[in-house]
Amino acid sequence: MPELSRFFGIVIRMFFEAGGQHHLAHFHPYYQEHAALSIISPVNLLSGSLPTRQQRLVEAWAELHQEELLNDWNLLQQGRKPSPIRPLE
Repeated sequence: MPELSRFFGIVIRMFFEAGGQHHLAHFHPYYQEHAALSIISPVNLLSGSLPTRQQRLVEAWAELHQEELLNDWNLLQQGRKPSPIRPLE
């Protein structure tokens, strides 16, 4: 699963499932033992959980980089490598 970004101990990944296409554009944020699945547009937690502070950071980051996330989603759906996305600073 390609890593798109890493900030404040949070890792953002996105992947393409071989043999099928996902219906909702999404990404996977990870923090320590926590994992979630977040929709790109509108930015929203779909499943899993992160601590509140980290979830807010992920949401802020995703809002800032929504266009890039959608672009990476489209690249992966075409079987191409996604581009890295700047972390929160």
